[in-house]
Amino acid sequence: MIEKTYSTPCGVIHYWITERLNEERETLVFLPGLTADHRLFDKQIEYFEEKANVFVWDAPGHAASWPFAMDFTLMDKAKWLDEILNTEGIKNPIIIGQSMGGYVGQAYAEQFPTKLKGFVSIDSAPLQRQYVTGIEIRLLKRMGPVYRYYPWKSLLKAGSDGVATSDYGRKLMLDMMMEYDGDQVRYAKLAGHGFKMLAEAMEADLPYKIECPALLICGENDRAGSCIRYNKAWHKNTGIRLEWIKGAGHNSNTDAPEKVNQLIEEFIFG
Repeated sequence: MIEKTYSTPCGVIHYWITERLNEERETLVFLPGLTADHRLFDKQIEYFEEKANVFVWDAPGHAASWPFAMDFTLMDKAKWLDEILNTEGIKNPIIIGQSMGGYVGQAYAEQFPTKLKGFVSIDSAPLQRQYVTGIEIRLLKRMGPVYRYYPWKSLLKAGSDGVATSDYGRKLMLDMMMEYDGDQVRYAKLAGHGFKMLAEAMEADLPYKIECPALLICGENDRAGSCIRYNKAWHKNTGIRLEWIKGAGHNSNTDAPEKVNQLIEEFIFG
């Protein structure tokens, strides 16, 4: 893979992509969750890079994609993703989004419904307004100060232990959080903006319909918000296949990479 950049009005996005794209292969677009970076999908990139074209980014404002003006929307994020894919000549991507990355995938599907060839949600949830309560939306808009004033060492432990059950998953999340060590203000601004952006996308009350083949993946021990409840309802209302990952937390692709990779491979290649 090769690292590249893409300039937007708000800042420069860093991404990694197969150096020589093979037009005969599928292109897998991996989108990490909020405050995580491209390393979240190391196990997936390692597994799929010989089977498909692969793409992963540090989302706007995250890790290498900084400095970045934090005044963009979820739709902006999806639009920039599309511009990058167009620049690379990628026409029909398969988006694989974890948590916030799954929301970006749905925003992409809303704007470019005919482009997506497939969508895999990993420990994410539906963007439709019907799934969330008014209280949940109000809380999302007020998360910034929580991250700003929470003791940093306690936040590191809660943030890493809370999203993963495996030693690998917890260590990886800790390493990604340490990208912001010494600058908790930046971390809080990043997290606060992300949750606010998400709340506003839900309030927009758009269809966010997934027209392409899709797969939902969720850890059985996912304790991030109401992710388990959301996925049960998402599956029930849409019929999209839902696979539970035994023993895994919110970052199930790091807790059980072999199982998640197997599910993705079966979904894509049959």
